[in-house]
Amino acid sequence: MSLLMLVSLALVGCSSSSSSSDEGSTEDEKVIKFMHLWPEGSSNAQFSIVKNIISDYEKENEGIKIETEILSPDQYREKLKILASSNELPDIGMTWSDGFIKPYVEGDMLAPLDDVVEGNLKDAFIPGVKESYAVDGKTYGLPLELNISYVFYNKEIFEKYNLEVPQTFSEYKNVVKTLADNGVVPATVGAKDGWPASFWFMYMADRIGGSTILTDVIQGKAKMDDPSIVKAAEEVQNLVDMGGFVKGASALSNEDAKGYFMNEQSAMFLTATWELPNYTTSPDVTQEFKDKIGYFKFPTYEGGKGTDINSYVGGPGVGLFVAKDSKVQDEAKDFVGYLVEKWGEKSVTEAGVIPATKVDTSSLDLAPMYIDILKDLSEASNVTTYFDTQSSPAVSELHHNLVTALFGKQVTPEEFVKQHVDELAKEE
Repeated sequence: MSLLMLVSLALVGCSSSSSSSDEGSTEDEKVIKFMHLWPEGSSNAQFSIVKNIISDYEKENEGIKIETEILSPDQYREKLKILASSNELPDIGMTWSDGFIKPYVEGDMLAPLDDVVEGNLKDAFIPGVKESYAVDGKTYGLPLELNISYVFYNKEIFEKYNLEVPQTFSEYKNVVKTLADNGVVPATVGAKDGWPASFWFMYMADRIGGSTILTDVIQGKAKMDDPSIVKAAEEVQNLVDMGGFVKGASALSNEDAKGYFMNEQSAMFLTATWELPNYTTSPDVTQEFKDKIGYFKFPTYEGGKGTDINSYVGGPGVGLFVAKDSKVQDEAKDFVGYLVEKWGEKSVTEAGVIPATKVDTSSLDLAPMYIDILKDLSEASNVTTYFDTQSSPAVSELHHNLVTALFGKQVTPEEFVKQHVDELAKEE
């Protein structure tokens, strides 16, 4: 995907809660059901933006009421599968790109959104991002975010132990050893659900096997048992053996793991730029903590093929879909277009996340970290879309389970790749 080559142009110049902005509805009102994954507690900035956009839309469109159901990302994935199996998708929901959205399209569950794009959004998106939500030339999801992944770190902890930002994997292991020897958790990771821990595997595969290796696997140009991928899995387990991660990572969710970093109980956290609000703009996080947080690019691997430190794991974040069977499809499409349009600048100024739409940041007062990351994006040589997003749902689910097992030392690196190979072979 040539997602990043044009980004510089764009960036320069199961607990759930339900709500609506207005309690009670009348018979004349049309109700749009909207399910999203930004709870007030863990994603306050995004939650607030969406809530305000809904409120503005309802004021501008009398007779329309938007009811929300809000779940955490992992709960959301599970509920979406259940609703799809009974053909009860919400009028509007959130989706990921590529392999995630494809079965919903093939199951004839989603409405094409090209008419929405042709409205006010014709030139709105960063080139290459919207295309990730297309199947057979039609657009079925409108992206809201673009994400890349970094190792965020606590500068105060690094300074305490005279540590420097590592450029190579050997240097990174020395950082891990120093921290572990001093009783400090080097890096926190939530491996229970697989995907947060997969960042480590994906980056090791990129740095050892080259920036296209995992995409090549998905496209059938390479095999999952390529020696470089086996080596990547080995290195992940080497870090586990070194005490490189929080204890019991296989039982921790991403939210659990994040707590260690936010409470300064771990020195590092490999995650994506959707966490930027916590380090830049969130009113719920102290400025004292924000000032302590820095980030670095995932180190290169000596002798590896992925020699460019400006190659990232990332890709499109969540997008919006409209259910094909929605009884308020026209109204839902109108709101989706409105939300995407309003989301752009608000997400930059109020949340500090990177939107999938073009925003002129030249006149905006932005946090230094945010400006640095926009610069990184403009200079990126490659962004490999998350392996589990590129994969089919069956491969993605297996991948999540196997990553959990890899971190828990319940599979060997060889077993890890072989089970992937077997599942991928079913799709050939």
